[in-house]
Parts: sequence; C-alpha cells; structure tokens
Amino acid sequence: MKDYMINQVDVAYGDLKIIEQLTLEIPLGKITTIIGPNGCGKSTLLKAMGRIMKTQKGSIYLDGAEEVVSYGRYPYQKGLGKLKEEDKKIIDWALEVTKLASIRNHLVDNLSGGQRQRVWIALALAQQTDIILLDEPTTYLDMAYQLEVLELLEDLNREYGCTIVMVLHDLNLASRYADFLVALKQGEIICSGTPNEVITKETIRKVYDIDADIITDSRTNKPILVSYQLLNKKNSDKKRVAS
Repeated sequence: MKDYMINQVDVAYGDLKIIEQLTLEIPLGKITTIIGPNGCGKSTLLKAMGRIMKTQKGSIYLDGAEEVVSYGRYPYQKGLGKLKEEDKKIIDWALEVTKLASIRNHLVDNLSGGQRQRVWIALALAQQTDIILLDEPTTYLDMAYQLEVLELLEDLNREYGCTIVMVLHDLNLASRYADFLVALKQGEIICSGTPNEVITKETIRKVYDIDADIITDSRTNKPILVSYQLLNKKNSDKKRVAS
C-alpha cells in the first residue's frame, strides 16, 4: 500500500499565502493528526487535502497515481432518482457501525454533541471513501464524548482500515490516538513522525513557545503533557528570582 502524497503544495486566501511548498506523505491505513497553534494552516491543509480549497501550486495524489477527488452517494445517482437498494445498504451499514441505527429517525438538532459527531462520521462512511478527513471533531465536547468519538475513529481504522486524518488541539488526545503526527507552525512542517518522535520538549518549544513537562502514559506508552507554561513566563520568573 502506497501513501497519500502532498507534493510542494501552495495554498492561499487571495493574496495571503498560508502554506508554501509543503511536502508530506501521510500513511494509508493509519490515524494521522495535525497539530499546531491557531492560524498555523492546519485547517487550510485539511481543506486542500479534501479539495475544499484549491491549491495554487503542487499536487495531492493517492497511491502515487490517482489524484484525490471527492466522492459521495449523490454522484452515483442518475439525475434526481431515488436511492437504490445498494445505497440503502451502505447507509444502513454506516449507521450500524457508528451506533446510530436505533436513533436513525431522530432530528439532528435533538441529538447530543457526541451523537452529532457520529452523524458526520456516518455521512463520511456512506460515501464509501477509504479516507476520512475531520477538522477538530472533539471541539465543544466534554471528556466522555471526546473519548467516544476518538474511540469510534480508532475502531474504524483498526477494523475497516479507514485512513483517518484529523486536526486536534488537545495534544494529549492527539498523542494517544494518532499513529502519525504532523506539527505545523506558520504553514511549515516543524516535525512529523510517531507520537514519541513529535511530542517532545524541543518540538513543543518550537511549535507553541511552551516549556512542557512530558511523561510516558502507563496505559498507552505514549507521551503526555503533565505541566506546561509559556517560555516568556518562565524566563520572566527566572529574572525575578535573580533580582
């Protein structure tokens, strides 16, 4: 199995260039999480990968040849015809996998935050794509719902081989659930690799300007941040003690 290749990509909002000559290989069949401070280009990169935003330069390819495009159940239908039996089976499967079958007739507005996130994931699965792109899927969810959503994604990856690429702000959740991490700052890749390779004091300093205490989680054997502070705060404290 080859990789999902992003080759020397430029992305901009009008004249404002957000990403420039970015090259990245995302492993297929794995969970990849993009981390970095606000405004660093995480969501822009994800949108470019999903063809929501056009790239000014460069290319994004799957399996070294096929250019990535958007798929959905609608494009498979002719005209405005009704769903076919095959479509219904796929939708039923997506609802079953995401544990939504029992509430399939409920209005989305009446669902909990975690259930709503599972609805969006079910929609992605119903498109029969092997790659799911998610922008901050745990935002505004409490701890239990965050774990519920991320464990669902982990199950989809492990059981069905779905490639998951998502943006997360919580570094401990990113470390826990990702196989591959990409750390961005100002549109550039500062570091990429396994959680143990990326979640380090040096990388956290470079990406967030934060001094962090990092230990290994006994449950996962992955790094977690247990304490941290801004570098300028630490330096000012040192000056105060010296004086």
